[in-house]
Amino acid sequence: MPERLVSATELEALRTRVLRMQAAYLLDLERLVNIDCGSYTKAGVDAVGRWTAEFLHDQLGAEVTIDPNAELGDTVVGVINGPGEGPTVLMIGHMDTVFDPGTAGARPFRVEDGIAYGPGVTDMKGGLLAGLYALRALMADAEPGEPWLPVGRVVFIANPDEEIGSPVSTAVIRSWASASDVALVLECARANGDIVSSRKGTVDLELRIRGRAAHAGVEPEKGRSAILEASHKIIALHALTGAWPGTTVNVGVVQAGTRPNVVAEEALLRVDLRSITRAGMEHLETSLQAIAEVSVVPDVTCQVTETGRHWPMEKLERSGRLVEHAKEIAESMGFQLKDTGTGGASDANTTSGMGVPSLDGLGPIGGHDHAPGEYLELNSIVPRTTLLAGLVLAVGRDAQVAEWRTRRLTRVRPTT
Repeated sequence: MPERLVSATELEALRTRVLRMQAAYLLDLERLVNIDCGSYTKAGVDAVGRWTAEFLHDQLGAEVTIDPNAELGDTVVGVINGPGEGPTVLMIGHMDTVFDPGTAGARPFRVEDGIAYGPGVTDMKGGLLAGLYALRALMADAEPGEPWLPVGRVVFIANPDEEIGSPVSTAVIRSWASASDVALVLECARANGDIVSSRKGTVDLELRIRGRAAHAGVEPEKGRSAILEASHKIIALHALTGAWPGTTVNVGVVQAGTRPNVVAEEALLRVDLRSITRAGMEHLETSLQAIAEVSVVPDVTCQVTETGRHWPMEKLERSGRLVEHAKEIAESMGFQLKDTGTGGASDANTTSGMGVPSLDGLGPIGGHDHAPGEYLELNSIVPRTTLLAGLVLAVGRDAQVAEWRTRRLTRVRPTT
């Protein structure tokens, strides 16, 4: 258990600042939730991005850069430099939702009995704002021009496409993660209040099976059925579920054949692999390749193509230290905090997979993500935003984090 690095007095001061800003937070939450910003609605995602960029620049004094994309939303990066040589903290929140255009108009932001509703209210406008307002709370009492950041640097990335696997933003995230000592990901807390210390990794694969077409009635013996081979492979793939702890395999899409009187020449399987550990994922992939290479139906081939990947977010020693800091801060604030694992992937998988100590689920408490009943508990905004600000303070004061930074800066990279 690490030593307590943030006093109860400091946390109470932060809580008071966040409480003063709660009304502004709620106005911003309403504004952002009422923007249609599904992953493929570029205009809406970019509207959220412009707002985020203005907040970073105007409220926090960040140097803001925009990484443009012609089809999906632009990635927003704000860099805030501290007064010294402390650790670099990477904070990541995403701006997109899973909802189609018109959803915000059909069920706009509303509050009932202390609960906020609306598309993306918890996944993840609430967390995006928690990150911004936590930083604002840290600088609230600083005089103009006075150093206020308790770490060497904060890099805040607003991701436009997390809900579809971050295809355009991953390169930006990886670039900044390679120069960061800690990653704090702003997905909201679980419905029971837990933060997230581990996530299953995911690999998306396509198996394209090619056989030989023939007339199913006149000369079926000349055919080589891709559908029959696909059936054997589906059974073998699903049998891998649980072969290693925390692993699952799901063939979620099957496309095959043209007509019932034609022996199918081609079949396509879309497969989802998940594992709680990198070793488990590597075992799954090796086994899948073996299944792909051996055909039950003669003369049938199978080609495997990777379409997406997130390595597992594992709770290793360094990320576990971040968990303990968060628990200590919560205890000082008067509530118990637990950490948990989840099967879904996030940008924390990217940072953790690169070896960056990562912690997720640091936003307010909410639930029913991706569903019409998505909600956010308003009474969780102040304590969870305060917790996040306190965690940044603790990271800046932790001698072990400073040691991680020293090792990162002195690491000798191999030449090739």
